[in-house]
Amino acid sequence: MNRQISAAIEAHIKKAAELQARGIDIIGKAAEMIIQSLKQGGRLYVCGNGGSAADARHIAGELVGRFLHERKALPVVALSTNDSVLTAVANDYGYETVFERQVEALVCKGDVLWVLSTSGCSANIIAAAQLAKKKEARVLAFTGRKDSKLEKIADICLCVDCETSPRSQEIHQLAYHIICELVESDAANNINLKNTTIQNGV
Repeated sequence: MNRQISAAIEAHIKKAAELQARGIDIIGKAAEMIIQSLKQGGRLYVCGNGGSAADARHIAGELVGRFLHERKALPVVALSTNDSVLTAVANDYGYETVFERQVEALVCKGDVLWVLSTSGCSANIIAAAQLAKKKEARVLAFTGRKDSKLEKIADICLCVDCETSPRSQEIHQLAYHIICELVESDAANNINLKNTTIQNGV
């Protein structure tokens, strides 16, 4: 058991080191894309399946609520949270359309759709990304496999190439926490709020 635990930690450290070596510019560009959209009145929509759906909710919670600083709420929507919409669309049209239908209803030119898929080929994520591009929104993708279909669609893609989804998702979380911090810092600075660090936030 100790060997298994140690191996998991070592794999995580290796992927974190790869992120530091090759992902800093991508993270910065992703944050800047979101910041520019929000400054121009756009909104951020986030979606994923399974653990990535939980990540989408996590991102929305950090930005609608607060991450480290007091500032205005930011317009961020997780498309995996409305169970009535998800089940109605899945029942009437098929599960492949559950995010695409919401993109059709909500996403506008200049918005950002942030999609998370460790495989990079989830049918419902691909459909949502393709429609967002048609509507002249920007697409940010977090994937876990090189040269995926989603990577080819996205304007910006962070690929944490790994054989197992858990390690990819762990590095995705590190990256999106950094993006949340960057987006929040810009929002706090732009509205001249006191940049007070939250010591006891969840």
